[in-house]
Amino acid sequence: MHPYHLIMNKIVKCNFAITTTDDIVSKINDASKQYFVIENNKPYGAVRGKRKNDVHYVACHTIQSNCPLKNAIEYMKDYEFLLVCNEEKQYLGYLWRESLAYDLAYELECGNAYLQTILNTINESCTVIDAEQNVIYWTKGAESIFSVSGENIIGKPITHFFKEDQLEILHTLQHRKSVYQQQHFPREDLVVMINSNPVMLHDKTIGAVVAETDITHVKKLNEELHITSEKLLNLEKQMNTNGLAFDPFTLIRGNSPKLKEVLEKVKKVAKTEANILIYGESGVGKELFARAVHAIREKSEAPFVAINCGAIPSGLFESEIFGYEKGAFSGAHQKGKKGKVELARGGTLFLDEIGEMPLEMQVKILRLLQEKTFYTVGGTKEMDVEFNLVAATNRDLKQLVAEGKFREDLYYRLNVVNFTVPPLRERASDILEISNYFLYEKSIKYNRPIQGIPTEIANVLLKYHWPGNVRELSNVIERLVVFSDEGAIHMEDLPTDILAMMPKDETLDVKREFPLGTELHHQLEHYEREIILDQLAKVNGNKKTCAKILGITRATLYNRLKKLNIDV
Repeated sequence: MHPYHLIMNKIVKCNFAITTTDDIVSKINDASKQYFVIENNKPYGAVRGKRKNDVHYVACHTIQSNCPLKNAIEYMKDYEFLLVCNEEKQYLGYLWRESLAYDLAYELECGNAYLQTILNTINESCTVIDAEQNVIYWTKGAESIFSVSGENIIGKPITHFFKEDQLEILHTLQHRKSVYQQQHFPREDLVVMINSNPVMLHDKTIGAVVAETDITHVKKLNEELHITSEKLLNLEKQMNTNGLAFDPFTLIRGNSPKLKEVLEKVKKVAKTEANILIYGESGVGKELFARAVHAIREKSEAPFVAINCGAIPSGLFESEIFGYEKGAFSGAHQKGKKGKVELARGGTLFLDEIGEMPLEMQVKILRLLQEKTFYTVGGTKEMDVEFNLVAATNRDLKQLVAEGKFREDLYYRLNVVNFTVPPLRERASDILEISNYFLYEKSIKYNRPIQGIPTEIANVLLKYHWPGNVRELSNVIERLVVFSDEGAIHMEDLPTDILAMMPKDETLDVKREFPLGTELHHQLEHYEREIILDQLAKVNGNKKTCAKILGITRATLYNRLKKLNIDV
């Protein structure tokens, strides 16, 4: 509903009645209602005269409820009353000339109260100026960012407080140009992301609005990340030169059949230069697999440049990917900046969370992949670049294509070859190996030697479904190490959401005390023996079914039965 129609509905008076001229005399003294009569299909308002039973009739005009307020006011120059009806010609109420000004004034006050409350509620900086450049609204967010109080600036020209060339809002006011998610530098030490729009009334600009979000801290972090990335690349080069480069496969822990199947695929596809798309839930370690691809198919000195498409504001995306020239925009670094694409020259560009990439950037990435050329922001020279691409996503790109949120041509360009990293719940046999690796890693990090993982905790880790996958498991083990004491981790220190989701009969209250000095692999064999015996009992000794449930091959199960001296 248009705001004008909403105001019309509010000021329409409903204390009315339609009656006849025969009955009007007996009702005219009822001050609680305004009476109208219909004569010859024309409405008349009944007004009491000076004497008790005197009745005067004034001609009325009928309007529909969606009549523009401006038109209604024009009608009231000639009519004291306007009867309001709906599309079915049913009378809904009336407008009265004598009270109209008061009613509109009250609605104006209400509207201002709503607006002021909205502006006081939002955290962002919001500035509104009129056609004469005077500030009429200035939020607390603006006070915080610009260190100017509303009391000082409201009602005064905005140019008294800021230089004209630093005011995007003036450009919007003068040229009717809207801006969305654009970087702006109102001060040398301040970077904001702005949206701005002109305020239009009857095709005339009567003001402008700008909303600003302070991204100075984000910008600084991006710059620091960029510097760190370059240092890391140089460090990797030095390590490669000295023969110290690590094999990314060593960080991919586990021996389950599903994981081994994926690793075989990685080895095959990495021998080609095809674009690779990695599917997998959040937290499964897609970047480790991307690094493995890079390590196999690139030279030791080739760069690996990763960018998380879901972590960059849309307004920063193009400059982060393609870089920018000096003077590309207000406040840009004097030397310009290389983009991720140029940093990945001769190596691998890894686009993580590709499904989060803004649509307007997708067409530019498509052209980059097709032509292997690009323009920096503010640049006029087309640049050539060669790199191999690996992309990853935790979303269904085909579904996004169907919903119009992802370009179909880019999808097919990316999806030359693909593989899916299995979630942790589908390779349960890897959980204890990964857990012990993290236990070792975190105990060194916090200088807290841990004896091992108790039986009851191991059972919970094996039964839990791990929606956050390996990342969540890492966080859980780190939490247990942080809360550990006297070299032991405890069941009660598991996150409450994990304990709450476990059935009581599955959080086994079984404690096994091992003699001090018992080696870890002996303790793990005890747990493994209990798990295998438990599963065999549940499937009545069917080894094929037991192996399938445990996510291992029958041959592996037979080997474990022999090693653990299980005779079934």
